Amino acid sequence: MDTQPVSDPDRAILRPAEELPLFGRRVLLTAPRTYAPRFVAAVMARGGLPILMPTIETTLLDDYATLDACLRRLASFDWIAFTSRNGIEALLYRCEQLGLPPTALNACRLAAIGKDAERLAEVGLRVDLTPLEPSPGGIVSALAALDATSGAAVLVPAPLVEGVPEPDVVPTFVADLQRSGMRVTRAPAYRTRALDGARYAPELALIRQGVIDALAFSSAAEIASFLAMVNTPEDYGHCAICCFGPYTAAHARRLGLSPAVVAEDFGSFDGFATAIARHFMGAKPAHSG
Repeated sequence: MDTQPVSDPDRAILRPAEELPLFGRRVLLTAPRTYAPRFVAAVMARGGLPILMPTIETTLLDDYATLDACLRRLASFDWIAFTSRNGIEALLYRCEQLGLPPTALNACRLAAIGKDAERLAEVGLRVDLTPLEPSPGGIVSALAALDATSGAAVLVPAPLVEGVPEPDVVPTFVADLQRSGMRVTRAPAYRTRALDGARYAPELALIRQGVIDALAFSSAAEIASFLAMVNTPEDYGHCAICCFGPYTAAHARRLGLSPAVVAEDFGSFDGFATAIARHFMGAKPAHSG
C-alpha cells in the first residue's frame, strides 16, 4: 500500500486514515496540558489515536520575588537561557505584571531551543542563539564556542519541582554553564508538580488491559510521575516506551525503562511523532486481535 511518508503530515490531510503510519495506534501522551495540544496534532496527523494522561502540571508560582528582582535588573545579565517554553511564558507573564514590555528582555542576549525561539520572535524579541542540537546541552556547547562568554552573567528561568525528585536536566545545565566559566543565576519561574494517579483510573485500566500501543514521554519529570501511578512494570510491559530525545531516554533508563523509540529530531513534536510512526511501520497494533 502507498503509505503516507511519516515526515510529511501536511500532505496527509485528505488521505484515508488507513494509509497513515500510525493508523489504529493508541498513543498515551503524558505531556502537560501546556504542551499536549501540539503533540496531539502531530500524532493525529499521522493517523494515531492520542490518549491524554498528563502526569505533571506546570503552573504559576505563589512567590515571584526572586524572578521579579532579576527582571528589574536585566541590564546586569548578559544572557537569558531558556530551556523550555514554560520559562518563556513565565517571563512574559511577569513582564506584563511588572509593567514591562516584552521587548525589555532584549536588554540581554537570548538563547532558546528549537521551536521555542519562534515564540520569542512572535512577541518581537531577538533570538541570539538557537543551538543546532535542540537541548540544554546544545545551548552550553554553543555558548562555550562564542568569544567573550567566559565570565558572562546568565539568567536561567527554571522550574520549582514538587512531588517528584527534580530531574537532573536543569541542575546539569547550570553546572555545565558554570564549568564553562559563566556566572549563573537560577530563578524559579514556574512550578512543575506531579499529579495524583487517582484521577486517571480509566486511562491506567486501558494500559493494564493491553490496548495502549505506546507511552510517549516528553520529559524526565513525566516519567517519574507516571511510575508513581502504576503498580508494577507488568502493567505497561507491552507498551513501546517512546522518549523525546536522548536526555529523556537517559532518565528513562536510570528509572529502569527500556526505550523502544528515541527521537533523533527532538526540536519539535513533529519530530517525535515521526519517530514513533517509523517504529510502528509494518507492525500490527497490539489490540488488533
